[in-house]
Amino acid sequence: MVERKKIMIPEGAKVKVSVGEEDFPFEISPMFEGERIRKGDMFVELAGPKAIGFELVVSLPPDQIEDMKATLIGIDLDEMEEGSRYPFAMIYYIAGENIDQDIEPVVERRNHEFQNYIEGYMHINSRDTIWCRIGKNVVEKGLKSLLQIAKATMMLYKNEMPFIEKIEAVYITDRELVERLLNEYAKPIYEERDARVEQLHDEDVNEFYSCTLCQSFAPTNVCIISPDRPSLCGAITWFDARAAAKIDPEGPNRSVPKGECIDSIAGEYTGVNEFAKQESGGTVERVKLHSFFDCPHTSCGCFEVIGFYMPEVDGIGFVHRGYPHPAPNGLPFSTMAGQTGGGKQVVGFLGIGMAYFRSKKFLQADGGWYRVVWMPKELKEKVLKYIPEEMRDKIATEEDAKTIEELKEFLKRVDHPVVKGVVRPVDGKKITEGWAEEVKEEEKVEEVKEVPAEVVPAIQLPEVPQVSAMPSIRLIIKNARIYIDKIVVRKVEEKKR
Repeated sequence: MVERKKIMIPEGAKVKVSVGEEDFPFEISPMFEGERIRKGDMFVELAGPKAIGFELVVSLPPDQIEDMKATLIGIDLDEMEEGSRYPFAMIYYIAGENIDQDIEPVVERRNHEFQNYIEGYMHINSRDTIWCRIGKNVVEKGLKSLLQIAKATMMLYKNEMPFIEKIEAVYITDRELVERLLNEYAKPIYEERDARVEQLHDEDVNEFYSCTLCQSFAPTNVCIISPDRPSLCGAITWFDARAAAKIDPEGPNRSVPKGECIDSIAGEYTGVNEFAKQESGGTVERVKLHSFFDCPHTSCGCFEVIGFYMPEVDGIGFVHRGYPHPAPNGLPFSTMAGQTGGGKQVVGFLGIGMAYFRSKKFLQADGGWYRVVWMPKELKEKVLKYIPEEMRDKIATEEDAKTIEELKEFLKRVDHPVVKGVVRPVDGKKITEGWAEEVKEEEKVEEVKEVPAEVVPAIQLPEVPQVSAMPSIRLIIKNARIYIDKIVVRKVEEKKR
């Protein structure tokens, strides 16, 4: 177990503290959920794809927490330069009679919901992929300090989750401290939470759980959390969702009876289908939890990773949030996120949580790791121990291939399963035929014999009467092969009369 304790504030660090009540210069209401702050309307950006950040909830004994105290380490909002981005960490200490470590990730995920109640404030994603923006409008109304955001968030926590008897917040904008705490404090706790679920599988339980927190951004998204498939944001496992459902049965994490198993390999269940249809307003009728191509899980917008199909190689690539370059299909993460998110079922694109790579059922209907052909080096290194040993050197990174053509050459060189056909390990069934052999036709050039020219007597053609317009001519060319090197289109200008 990772020890839960308060962080040590470095000596000499810039610190601000707020303990008393706050008057907020902004409105707080669910009506602001789903509010997007575009770049032109942004005062500052906190964390996100181009800056480091994280959020974390830690349970502690009540005597170690000063209720509603907010501490800021680093520069504050009124010292920040408009249009810039800064590192950002949010740590909440919580205590209560019914609070233990199982409830930490549940409370942590609600930060996304509550912070989006704040006017002029946008919160996306979770854990170490958070992305926040503060709008110019709310700064003009009087927002001067991140401590005001912290106090408003804690107030919402205590109002909406009354089992939280005490709460204290620490916000950090000091880059060096954010980076150190992420690696030494937050990541070990994230890892501990994820590891708990590895020994439990879908068939071992009678019910799954839902998460509808992202419906403010993606109205038809229904996140189904099973032992073998964590949430798309990566923040909630089956254990976490179960704990949340017990505390708040009508909340965003509700029990979903599995019902009858329709397809054990693809992960389709009658109960899941019924729930998805109901919660999506009839938009989603079937969901297969472990399939990429057939009735895939919906994708919200907070997913940590996007899977994308490349028909040129009949394989699947993955790219994580924060990878700055285009994938071999020519698209960056941001463009694919626009095509993937919104609560849609998109064949060819799929949002997933990082922890799904650990699953024994990872896309098993489509071959799992044996269908994966590309991922950024940083992502591959993070999940390397979950990739079958025989596949580790056969999955390309940006160092091996940046384009489809380079990827083709790499996959042929390493003899990747997609080249000759993928056999899925779960049942030994061959599910792809492999690449069709490229047959190069040899052009036959017939030898042309010189034929002496015959003397043909001149023929007098009848005089063709002039007509105002020539009739149209249709040419029919049969059994011909035409090669065009260049086509030049020019505008013909009419001659001046």
